[in-house]
Amino acid sequence: MTDAPAQPPAPWRRVLLFPATRLLLLGIPLLLLLGMSNSFMESLAGSPWKAIASATAMAALGLAVYVGFVRLVERRPVGELALPGMGRELAVGLAIGAGLYTGCVLILMALGIYRIEGLNPLSFLVPAVAMAITSAIFEELLFRGALFRIVEEWLGSWISLVVSSFVFGFVHLLNPAATLTGAVFISVEAGLLLAAGYLVTRRLWMSMGFHAAWNYTQSAIFSGVVSGNDSDPGLIRPSIEGPALLTGGKFGLEASVVAFVLCTTAGVILLRIAIRRGHMVPAPWRRPGPTH
Repeated sequence: MTDAPAQPPAPWRRVLLFPATRLLLLGIPLLLLLGMSNSFMESLAGSPWKAIASATAMAALGLAVYVGFVRLVERRPVGELALPGMGRELAVGLAIGAGLYTGCVLILMALGIYRIEGLNPLSFLVPAVAMAITSAIFEELLFRGALFRIVEEWLGSWISLVVSSFVFGFVHLLNPAATLTGAVFISVEAGLLLAAGYLVTRRLWMSMGFHAAWNYTQSAIFSGVVSGNDSDPGLIRPSIEGPALLTGGKFGLEASVVAFVLCTTAGVILLRIAIRRGHMVPAPWRRPGPTH
């Protein structure tokens, strides 16, 4: 006795579930919410606690939109945002993100490029929290939760890694003080690291932790420029003098060869772990065909 063959989905649903359709239907609302969240933060720049509350509320709305789309349109459990293990994976991501940026600064200090001139009050640690929340939640939902995941289902992990890394890096050309070198560096170092964090766990929490901790440590602690955007000074008052290849220039440390080497190395290590765990999705032409 054999099971009856599954009925093919209706034509309208095939169109709805086509990868490009899902990318648009999920990506556009998330992009609009990201823009709204950034606008709210700008308008609340003089009230950091209100900005944090606004960023938290908008992030919760973004998560709700993502979860609603997955459940109602894709009709599956939202495994990439599963709560079991969330705390541990977030903590690991936060530690690695903060550790990588701190490691970059320590190298610059050893080279005499980054010098600590003094410290600001602890209140200077507060304003960057809103930015870290917004960038971590929305950009990871967009670039890993939507773009990487959907392209991976369609074309496999390796192609998705290339596509998502390229898009993530080159969208930074829209930022102030952007350079082609910086875009290429971000594509490789951050695109690889953040996607590998997702591949290792098959959840978004670790990548969100990476993203939040890197941006927060860069701005709130070491007073660095985050992707070319002006930011409030952080805890440390530094003097930074050196070639742009090492400092990242006006774009920030992520456009430096120091960050490129450290973050790419970390990304390769995580990617190798994901491969060993069997978490890579093969390209469609290498997938096994249906059995009868």
